[in-house]
Amino acid sequence: MIKTKKQGLLIVLSGPSGSGKNTVCDEVKKNNKNIWESISMTSRKPRKGEIDGKSYYFVTEEEFKKNIEDDNMLEYAKFAGNYYGTPKKNIQKHLDNGEDVILVIEIQGALQIKQKISHALFVFLLPPSMKELKRRLIDRNTESSSKVMERFERAYKEINELSKYNYVIVNDNVKDAAKKLESIILAERCRVDRIEEVFLDTLEEKIHETLVDKDLENKPINLNKM
Repeated sequence: MIKTKKQGLLIVLSGPSGSGKNTVCDEVKKNNKNIWESISMTSRKPRKGEIDGKSYYFVTEEEFKKNIEDDNMLEYAKFAGNYYGTPKKNIQKHLDNGEDVILVIEIQGALQIKQKISHALFVFLLPPSMKELKRRLIDRNTESSSKVMERFERAYKEINELSKYNYVIVNDNVKDAAKKLESIILAERCRVDRIEEVFLDTLEEKIHETLVDKDLENKPINLNKM
């Protein structure tokens, strides 16, 4: 008896580097075919195994700045010497098709989106401890020691932005963290403000409507016609 709005949810997932954002997002997508992940753009060089147009859109710093000037970015930030951001292209199309769109982005960019789209769903992913976060950053073996320490120190500042999010998930186990995110998305789909229409079409409801209709008060009720 409830018809919900076709528009999909815009989900913003962020957290410190090493919190496991991409891993959790990939796990959620495996179980939810209606979720489309937006591909971010970056000016940094591809890491081993990363694919242009799938992992990121890899561009030069000059190209990234040109996209900013042309208002092609929903959000962007400079982090560890490189630009990161979300192209506007295709996001609205997927939302209008009823797909949920997830953005895995840095905190600075997430707060930009919150100023523009307050009804988006903001989820903050935390590591189980700062010691574990440091271990994850080191084990990735993708950056120099100085870059790792820069990310680790930045994480302390980023955690202070936690109160600006709707939900927080501690990622001590990827599958458990993914289930929590799935539960949050499911709960958001059930919100009253996502109801487009309430309609009555069951036999019980039709009987009730007939009984309270004063014009039909003295007329017999034919259940076969309901």
